[in-house]
Amino acid sequence: MTPLLLIDVDGPLNPYAAPGEQRPDGYDTHHVLPDSWVARRRPAPGERVEPLRVWLNPLHGPELLSLPYELVWATTWMDEANTFIGPRIGLPELPYIRWTEVFREDPDGLHWKTRDLVAWAAGRPFVWLDDELGPQDIEWIAAHHPGPALPLWVDPRAGLGELHFAALREWVQDEERAQDEESAEDGQ
Repeated sequence: MTPLLLIDVDGPLNPYAAPGEQRPDGYDTHHVLPDSWVARRRPAPGERVEPLRVWLNPLHGPELLSLPYELVWATTWMDEANTFIGPRIGLPELPYIRWTEVFREDPDGLHWKTRDLVAWAAGRPFVWLDDELGPQDIEWIAAHHPGPALPLWVDPRAGLGELHFAALREWVQDEERAQDEESAEDGQ
């Protein structure tokens, strides 16, 4: 079974917190106006909403597509990522997780995405790239997700880097080896 790669936009793909508001090397600046951004600003009738500045690295799309994962948006952008993010980095339209409630408080202190994300994965192996993961999310996923999972934190000041891509390749290779060993043991 192909593992899922659950991708957050802001932080991993858009290093919005880069020091000094300086665009990181290799990134292009885009100004976009998604409906969700406008809705969160709650403009008065006729009021102009400033576009959202997004930094994207055009090399990330081909690098992500080269990995042996099924790519899925795991972002507040939801389907808007297919309009405003994917085409700018060379990704095709991807499935996305539809959240039950965005930015809700969790009674156990989990990130608001964690429960929905694990339910959506439905036991499939996954790696989750996000800049807001905490130890409580990692522990909860380990206790509540029946399949292999790797929550992988990405620094929102730097975005995805070669270390992340190396970890993604290594994790999937380790999972394939484990499945091969399990199959060999079942065959004996």
